[in-house]
Amino acid sequence: MFSGIVEEAATVVALNKDRGNLHITLQCSFTGELKIDQSVSHNGVCLTVVSIDGDTYTVTAIQETLDRSNLGLLEVGSKVNLERSMPMNGRLDGHIVQGHVDQTAVCGDVEEADGSWYFTFEYAFDREMAKKGYLTVDKGSVTVNGVSLTVVEPTDNSFKVAIIPYTYEFTNFHQIKKGSVVNLEFDIIGKYISRIAALNA
Repeated sequence: MFSGIVEEAATVVALNKDRGNLHITLQCSFTGELKIDQSVSHNGVCLTVVSIDGDTYTVTAIQETLDRSNLGLLEVGSKVNLERSMPMNGRLDGHIVQGHVDQTAVCGDVEEADGSWYFTFEYAFDREMAKKGYLTVDKGSVTVNGVSLTVVEPTDNSFKVAIIPYTYEFTNFHQIKKGSVVNLEFDIIGKYISRIAALNA
């Protein structure tokens, strides 16, 4: 379980393809605090630490993960948003994030707003999936590349988010531009409400 509050944007230092799997090696400041089998969110995708070597560690993304997320688009030097799992006695500063990416979206526009930025993201709309909670609502929560954000001006297949300077600098949002592919996780509470409503219809 995560909160969507990114700790660091780590650097990809190696990528190794092994049949349908991709082994991703990253360098970050808290590698020394990690343990084998620990869960860490990578651009919003929950992955397990499989090896540690000095200040780098490796995780493995299987084909299902690569098909559903943007991890297959990573290159050496890419920045990846990291968050370790939330302690049960910690504060929930963002919202409830599972680390289970639902689908990808494409950045449609980046607009500077006198010290902050508005990012517009567009995703494939599916009416049946929307009935299950795969949608956004005004002032609701959404996770973009593992970052907990508040939705602005949602449509059937798009939404905006406002990014403050801190988030822009300390996550990989400063690398997102028009055409960039990002990971989305819709709000789990919205999914449960949609499911209950469908069962009671």
